[in-house]
Amino acid sequence: MAEKSKILIIGGTGYIGKYLVEASRKAGYPTYALVRESTASNPEKLELIGRFKSSGVSLIYGDIDNRESLVMAIKQVEVVISAVGPGQQSDQFKIIAAIKEAGNIKRFLPSEFGVDVDLTNAVEPAASLIRIKAKVRRATEAEGIPFTYVVSHGFAGYYLSNLGQIGAKVPLRDKITILGDGNTKVIILKEEDIATYTIKAVGDPRTLNKILYMSPPANIPSFNEIISLWERKIGSTLEKTYILEDELLKNIRESPFPINMILSVSHSAFVKGDHAANYDINASIGAEASELYPEVKYTTVDECLNLFV
Repeated sequence: MAEKSKILIIGGTGYIGKYLVEASRKAGYPTYALVRESTASNPEKLELIGRFKSSGVSLIYGDIDNRESLVMAIKQVEVVISAVGPGQQSDQFKIIAAIKEAGNIKRFLPSEFGVDVDLTNAVEPAASLIRIKAKVRRATEAEGIPFTYVVSHGFAGYYLSNLGQIGAKVPLRDKITILGDGNTKVIILKEEDIATYTIKAVGDPRTLNKILYMSPPANIPSFNEIISLWERKIGSTLEKTYILEDELLKNIRESPFPINMILSVSHSAFVKGDHAANYDINASIGAEASELYPEVKYTTVDECLNLFV
């Protein structure tokens, strides 16, 4: 059996990054996490970093802004996965430059974990963020770096934990606001499943220089269908208020950051269908994760909602 590639995860202590680190470790890959010195001493991150260490994850202390430390970290591995957050998307050009300088990387997975950035109807301010991600794709290709782009669509932790209600900590049981008419399909996956599929793709020749689309069939409901599932689970009917597109666009224009960002992402997902994979996957450029890896038992939307009852 071929030796498994060493994987470096940049942004491993972040929202999706911690799941990627765990999935990589569980899959038996030698797993490395790039950690800033300031992060290592952050009280809020100490428990997570402690779990990394105790589970055999190798910590590499460095910084995206320190080219030397970044190149040194990349030279120790064969695969780089970026999981940097929305505010650091432009920093990925530094990662690309470091990968090019190191010259040893077999696969780079930039931080997308959302819509297909080349197929989106997003409005500002989300549109600017997506354009940066698209430029990262083009820069990766221009440098001839082997890649896999991950289109994971919606996070269950974002969309289901509060049913898309801004400011809510748990799913509401009385009233709910629905963006659009509620009939647009949206793909939602549990974060652990996104990480599992991503790591599955790392050493798979079928995903080399292609897009990994995640659209498991049990996880493509409309928002109205999600609400119906929730109502059945709690045994009551919610009072529904619909905000149609014209009003939503007005709210986006008039809202301050970060509310306008949240609303523009939601407009893309729940009105325009950018999280619905409403396009055919071209086999020459992409593949669907649940078809490639039928052995993965993913968590359905119905099962995810059980966590919040």
